[in-house]
Amino acid sequence: MLPLSDLLKLKRWNTPTIYNGWEQITKRSRTTGFNLEETRDFMPEFGPMIGYAITVTIKPSTPGSNPDAWAEYRKYMASIPGPKIIVMQDLDKPNVIGSFWGEVSANTHKTLGCVGVIVDGAIRDLDEMKSAGFKALARRLCVGHAYASPVSWGEPVEVFGTKVNPGDLIHADKHGFLIIPVEDQSRILEAAIFMDNNECETVIHAALAYDRVEDQMKIADNMNEAAKAFNKEAVTAFSKDGEWK
Repeated sequence: MLPLSDLLKLKRWNTPTIYNGWEQITKRSRTTGFNLEETRDFMPEFGPMIGYAITVTIKPSTPGSNPDAWAEYRKYMASIPGPKIIVMQDLDKPNVIGSFWGEVSANTHKTLGCVGVIVDGAIRDLDEMKSAGFKALARRLCVGHAYASPVSWGEPVEVFGTKVNPGDLIHADKHGFLIIPVEDQSRILEAAIFMDNNECETVIHAALAYDRVEDQMKIADNMNEAAKAFNKEAVTAFSKDGEWK
C-alpha cells in the first residue's frame, strides 16, 4: 500500500491528470483500467477521491437469503485498512429497483473508514449523503431501497463496463474512475506531477503566449514547436517499454 502522504498528494489532481502520468509508465494497454460506461458524480464539489476497493454485489429486487449478511459484511469491511472505496455491482442492471445507499449507509460506511462509493446502480438521500461528506459515483437517483442488502463481497465485480478486484487502488472524480495497478503505484505520483508540469511548460504555455490573436500561423508554429518539446521531454523521462528512467 502507498503511504498516506502519497495518497493525499494524488488527491490534488483530477483523474485525467493521473491517467496522463499512468499511461507513460504502465506496460498495460492505455485503453483499459477505467470505466467504459458513463458515470455520474453526485458530489463533484468534493473533488477527487482515492482509496482501495472493497467489492460488493447487491440485488435490491430480491429479498436476501442470508440473515447475517449485514453483520458479516460490516465485520469484513472493518477488517480492511483504509482509505476504502466501496465498488458495488447492482445485479439488477439495467433495471434500477432500489438503492443500497442513503443517509444511513453513508454515515455507517464513513465511520468504518470508507471515503465514497462507486455503484453501478442508484443512490438516494442525496442531500444527506452530502452532509455526511460521503462521495458517490452512480448511475442515477431513486426513491426507495427495496430489498437492498449485501449479497456477496470480497470477490471481483464489474461496474460501468470494467472489472474491479478487491484491493485495487482507485482514483475517481467527475470524469470517472481509474484503477492503478500494483506495479505502477510506486511511480504514479512522480509521473503525474511530471506530465502536469510538462503540459504547463510546453504546449499550454505556447497556446497562451499571446495576449491578442494577431497571427494565427505564428501561434500554430509556436504550438508545433512546443508539442515537439513536450514529446521530447516525455521520451527523455520515460523509456519505450514504460520503465521510468
